[in-house]
Amino acid sequence: MHKNKKSGHIPLFLFCAGLSTRPLRRYSCAMVEILPSLRMSLQAFCSQRIVTPQGIRAGALLVEGETIRAVVARAEVPPAAALTDFGESAILPGLVDSHVHINEPGRTDWEGFATGTRAAAAGGYTLIVDMPLNCLPPTTTVEALEAKRACAQKSSLVDWAFWGGVASDNQQHIESLAAAGVPGFKCFLVDPGIDGFTMVSEQQLRDALPHVARTGLPLLVHAELPGPIEVARRGLAHADWRRYDTYLKSRPDEAELAAIDLLLSLCRKFHVRLHIVHLSTHKALGALRRAKSDGLPVTVETCPHYLYFSAEQIADGATLCKCAPPIRSKANREQLWQALREGVIDFVVTDHSPCPPQMKRLEEGNFGTAWGGIASLSVALPVVWTEARRRGFTLCDIAKWMAEKPALLAGCGDRKGKIAAGFGADFMVFDSETEFVLTADRLHHRHPISPYLGHRFTGVVQQTYLRGSCIFKNGEFPTKPAASECR
Repeated sequence: MHKNKKSGHIPLFLFCAGLSTRPLRRYSCAMVEILPSLRMSLQAFCSQRIVTPQGIRAGALLVEGETIRAVVARAEVPPAAALTDFGESAILPGLVDSHVHINEPGRTDWEGFATGTRAAAAGGYTLIVDMPLNCLPPTTTVEALEAKRACAQKSSLVDWAFWGGVASDNQQHIESLAAAGVPGFKCFLVDPGIDGFTMVSEQQLRDALPHVARTGLPLLVHAELPGPIEVARRGLAHADWRRYDTYLKSRPDEAELAAIDLLLSLCRKFHVRLHIVHLSTHKALGALRRAKSDGLPVTVETCPHYLYFSAEQIADGATLCKCAPPIRSKANREQLWQALREGVIDFVVTDHSPCPPQMKRLEEGNFGTAWGGIASLSVALPVVWTEARRRGFTLCDIAKWMAEKPALLAGCGDRKGKIAAGFGADFMVFDSETEFVLTADRLHHRHPISPYLGHRFTGVVQQTYLRGSCIFKNGEFPTKPAASECR
């Protein structure tokens, strides 16, 4: 916890006598320590359920200016604090999504910071980390990084950071991107399916890894190899691409498994921090479990759509459900949940990947030509919570998966992702019991299409706070916050 200089502390008798006509209370010495200055605003946010790293407790979250000072018992709230009582609604840390595609600059007809971060705020997120592709230019040089920063500074409602790209031809830019402030790097081992960002071959990856290792930053990898995909597609030349089963067969588990085996071997050789993005197959869990047991610096994420949907329930022509890697079987889904329970999968992020509706080929329903991506920033928490609570998980698990651990990957874990003294006052208020049917007005991203529309979920994000200021409240965005880059 941050401590101010001793000269800034307010004697207890002076605080009580000078600022309140209420009867003098008995305060602990620790309480006096958290009140270093009367010049900054002091707020107390009360709830019967405050989700902290130590567990869920009733009490008050004390916020001074933009910083959390403490979580205290309700009786210990200082008389001068402005009080807000959320009752039974839970207070969780502001969520952190380390895998989003905002598409700005260059493709704001797909999304953009103004709409993407509105969706984030509505979903309880206070920090997003944008991927280096889908924007033009891609974030593979410092110049492109600065262009993206300028866009975020004008329009973002939540804090942000930007992954740098590792592409086929930018090895010479990797270390300069690190010096310019990216928290890590992203690459594809398979064609990303979009102009402007190239995959890396195994040799190109080997050439890049010494540069990445010198930065000490993580490398995030889309882990599918093209070989198994090419073999599978040759056998589907005359298949019906309206059928989801055709698309599923075209991206076999073996593509992920082979990529992850390669990446783990390179991790051992080059001593680089490795992060596997959007894991969809249970078949790689054994190798990942062994790698973690061996002490390799490997982390793994999965996404709400892999934890909610299953291949068996996706109708033919339902291209809103297309993503890569694909949504797999119900049995596979349950093994991903078990891997979250065991810690083999570390956390859950959205892979928010919107596009104009026509790119989803909704009328023709062709999985072969439709864009692969699912936008879910505003609904990810209810989706995950609905399924998690059925399996016996708690809001503490949600806070770990969707705030604390993504913040660590993004290099902000010392000030983001927890309700803890000294952290930024980023939090959200969550009614974990109310059910609702998802309608388009709740989406907030640019194009209100989603495979989740019409589904019933449990849990409503009521309010979101960024550094002590409310940025989302019951469907509205009351203030333009002073959002900034997390570096």
